[in-house]
Amino acid sequence: MTSSTESSVEAVPVGARVPDFFIAGHSKCGTSALYLMLRSHPQIFMPGIKEPRFFAPELRSRFRGTDGDIRPDTLEGYLALFAPAESGQIIGEASPSYLRSRTAAERIAAVAPDARIIAILREPASFLRSFHLQSLHNHVETEPDLRRALELEPERRAGRSIPSTSHVPATLLYSDHVRYVEQLRRFEEQFPREHILVLIYDDFRAQNEATVRRVLRFLEVDDTAPVAQVETETLGSVRSPRMHRLARRLRMAERNPGAAGAPARALGAALPATLRGERARGLFRRAVYGGPPQEDPELMDELRRRYRPEVQALSQHLDRDLVALWGYDRLG
Repeated sequence: MTSSTESSVEAVPVGARVPDFFIAGHSKCGTSALYLMLRSHPQIFMPGIKEPRFFAPELRSRFRGTDGDIRPDTLEGYLALFAPAESGQIIGEASPSYLRSRTAAERIAAVAPDARIIAILREPASFLRSFHLQSLHNHVETEPDLRRALELEPERRAGRSIPSTSHVPATLLYSDHVRYVEQLRRFEEQFPREHILVLIYDDFRAQNEATVRRVLRFLEVDDTAPVAQVETETLGSVRSPRMHRLARRLRMAERNPGAAGAPARALGAALPATLRGERARGLFRRAVYGGPPQEDPELMDELRRRYRPEVQALSQHLDRDLVALWGYDRLG
């Protein structure tokens, strides 16, 4: 382990517990559902903050302190998230940015060298399409067309064409997300292979309970306990980006009045109670969001051709034929 990383990690306070496992990523691959399902197990404690992102500081929000972000910045604050765990529980957390981070694996190993790592991987084209849609919903991305968003990557890598609402600009570098073998190797350099579990999103979707029980065995807890079934929400398209941005400002004003701008605070205060109810919010959501966007078959085919070498390398790395599973053998 390099001395630069060691010097950047604080000493673990005496008596504090460090996580026993990490759901390291990727986003849009079932990490939220897995977090919720594991959190319901009586032998497992996971904090209410799903994504602390503590070990990937380069992928933390650039608006910390102004956007209501309550994620801890110190090791003591981070470990305090796990203080409520009971003595018989193992503890873990889920930060999908860790897999993409170039430093998280080493940082985690410096604090929790015996930890177990869980990664979930998804077919690249469908992953990027889903991640782009999530980025629009999270106000990280403002370009609604996936092709155009991908074309903007060189500009954004140079620090240009970054949306003002994008709290983590590095998220917009889409090609950096699909470097699966490189990402896994960073963790394999720090942890024994038997401490790393790589799941495939297709299996998690098709055999949800069986996959979760496999995770429970990996974590060495009771795999016969009832497994809570979780179905995460399918995102629709953003029908009105302008109203979507307004909704974000109003939520910020409600959660953190001191961080919101004066216009947002004034508008929020001026809204009558009738516009704050669940029925009004439902009408607003229908105005802002539409159905799931149509897939662009030509773009998806282009992406699969682009990432075929990565899928072939991953197949070899995991000793599993993902080329056939994901249909890359039918590209011609």
